[in-house]
Amino acid sequence: MKHFCSSSVSEDLGCRRGDFSRKHYGSVELLISSDADGAIQRAGRFRVENGSSDENATALPGTWRRTDVHLENPEYHTRWYFKYFLGQVHQNYIGNDAEKSPFFLSVTLSDQNNQRVPQYRAILWRKTGTQKICLPYSPTKTLSVKSILSAMNLDKFEKGPREIFHPEIQKGSVNFKFGVLFAKDGQLTDDEMFSNEIGSEAFQKFLNLLGDTITLKGWTGYRGGLDTKNDTTGIHSVYTVYQGHEIMFHVSTMLPYSKENKQQVERKRHIGNDIVTIVFQEGEESSPAFKPSMIRSHFTHIFALVRYDQQNDNYRLKIFSEESVPLFGPPLPTPPVFTDHQEFRDFLLVKLINGEKATLETPTFAQKRRRTLDMLIRSLHQDLMPDLHKNMLNRRSFSDVLPESPKSARKKEEARQAEFVRIGQALKLKSIVRGDAPSSLAASGICKKEPWEPQCFCSNFPHEAVCADPWGQALLVSTDAGVLLVDDDLPSVPVFDRTLPVKQMHVLETLDLLVLRADKGKDARLFVFRLSALQKGLEGKQAGKSRSDCRENKLEKTKGCHLYAVNTHHSRELRIVVAIRNKLLLITRKHNKPSGVTSTSLLSPLSESPVEEFQYIREICLSDSPMVMTLVDGPAEESDNLICVAYRHQFDVVNESTGEAFRLHHVEANRVNFVAAIDVYEDGEAGLLLCYNYSCIYKKVCPFNGGSFLVQPSASDFQFCWNQAPCAIVCAFPYLLAFTTDSMEIRLVVNGNLVHTAVVPQLQLVASRVKFNQKICTRFHLETSWAEASNDL
Repeated sequence: MKHFCSSSVSEDLGCRRGDFSRKHYGSVELLISSDADGAIQRAGRFRVENGSSDENATALPGTWRRTDVHLENPEYHTRWYFKYFLGQVHQNYIGNDAEKSPFFLSVTLSDQNNQRVPQYRAILWRKTGTQKICLPYSPTKTLSVKSILSAMNLDKFEKGPREIFHPEIQKGSVNFKFGVLFAKDGQLTDDEMFSNEIGSEAFQKFLNLLGDTITLKGWTGYRGGLDTKNDTTGIHSVYTVYQGHEIMFHVSTMLPYSKENKQQVERKRHIGNDIVTIVFQEGEESSPAFKPSMIRSHFTHIFALVRYDQQNDNYRLKIFSEESVPLFGPPLPTPPVFTDHQEFRDFLLVKLINGEKATLETPTFAQKRRRTLDMLIRSLHQDLMPDLHKNMLNRRSFSDVLPESPKSARKKEEARQAEFVRIGQALKLKSIVRGDAPSSLAASGICKKEPWEPQCFCSNFPHEAVCADPWGQALLVSTDAGVLLVDDDLPSVPVFDRTLPVKQMHVLETLDLLVLRADKGKDARLFVFRLSALQKGLEGKQAGKSRSDCRENKLEKTKGCHLYAVNTHHSRELRIVVAIRNKLLLITRKHNKPSGVTSTSLLSPLSESPVEEFQYIREICLSDSPMVMTLVDGPAEESDNLICVAYRHQFDVVNESTGEAFRLHHVEANRVNFVAAIDVYEDGEAGLLLCYNYSCIYKKVCPFNGGSFLVQPSASDFQFCWNQAPCAIVCAFPYLLAFTTDSMEIRLVVNGNLVHTAVVPQLQLVASRVKFNQKICTRFHLETSWAEASNDL
């Protein structure tokens, strides 16, 4: 039995689809610190996040809300090898790529989070980093290593499995160490701040909020570089566990103090080598403000400035990020004031963890990581390649079939698997004992309702859904039995019978229109209907319309169409582009003044078909038939509109006015599965998310200038890879939702970072709708109920 569920984002996240601003993540400023005489000491460029100083400011679309606080790229995804491979039966392959650089490939067949959904997981290690993908499992179709490497755009390889493990081969860290620096009112140099022997009552209250005070001597948990044997780094420290991450705070007033050493080298040795530092500054808001340039450190990239308002019992937060650090969330609230202390702790820890992960992507750290990874892989490659025929674990010949072994080699395979598991489990235990992996999975964050929590919409739907679109509170669904109106668990109402096989539809309630594409071989056409006329027929208990009943609703020139797209953003004029093989047909709806609409309806009250309201503008010929098509609004109301099309191995943009096509992106892959091209608007300027295979690329779309179009790299461009190849993608700001046949992967629009993965067997997206200042709803079709779904964080 099928279920319809809706995943609703709370109303305070309501935002026009794909409309966002990076201004919510701060702006870059040149910060200069001076001495008492006004001489410049140091300067640096930092991105400053300060929310808004206006207490009565109205929250803009895209600003922070409580449900926006997420750990980005959760460590159980970046450390797949530790979680899914080490100590489990899996296969490893070693070889060289086309540039003769060595690589490692690890493949395992596992159950997807105990949801009875077996799937392959694969990790490819190269000097440039790691690539991780999931592939569906089919009991009737074997999967070859060659096909896995092909999915990762790698074709040349050598055989030779061997168990490998090294903590440094994993990107990122499970545990974190953050500096905490106490600054008195009026202190403007790091020597003054580090020389504070003790903190204040407010500072101690803040430390108690961060975590527990622990005794270092004999401490067995994560130590963050502190001495736990001889008290050389202090007697106490502050420690906590947050969502599986152990965090040690290097507190300036708890580290050794020296009256003779004014620079407090011992304190600076720890805090100065932390990527992230919290600065707790006392004093009024009008007091001289802290600047990162006051701190002499080439290692610290992020400063979190915390002030406590004792009169109002609230915390104010300000974030400084070195210019090269990529954007990371959550964005600060407007204004950045927290009256709920537990909520502030939750926000601060998530912001700091995300900030350290983002810093590891800066050129300084990325180059160092690449060099380390390259040296490690080359070293392992040299050690393993001469030994491939000597070790018992490496006698296994190259096999195209991963899940099973030939019956004749079953005993040998069982021995090999047992040895793999024994060695892996020993390494895993050793890693946990020495603190390279979390010993506790406890989460200490506050419980909050997630914005993607599901709601059952229809629990008993007997048909296969082809496509759908919301109509009011109901859902218009195309099935093999016709088009039905589904409303909760009420009986479905037929709107069109099975003679009109609808493959694509758009319900445009504000325009009182239904646009749909009905496919029946060469006779495929586009149809347009008035929703009010359909509603009148439903109220009159009329039978579902047949294809012959819809003759007056055909858009005649659309015969043979295989795809269409409408603009649903910004522009007041409805535009439709219809693809008929390699030909694009541009159609618009004629403008009518309100009085004209009224007079027309009075003169022809029986005219139910809106066909006469549409006009054909022009035809555009492409070099091939488009597989994906999206309309992009230009900067002006009626000019510079674009059509993004995907065909062959490329994404192009087409000027609606001239028909000229320009290359936007070329896909370097043997096989291409185009998924979507999603229009997003950053501060009113158009951009496109291009999705194909496992990849998603964001490109800023430059406006036309004098008829020419420029595709230029932009600092805001970025790309990422999905963990599983999506079948469909939806943008519901601030999230991107990717749907596969058994999971939903959720990432942030602004940087592509992962925030959640939900396992939902037999999943199918059928409709999505984002309404301005209303709920963001995604409805989907699934085999099992959401109560059985679990996350993969």
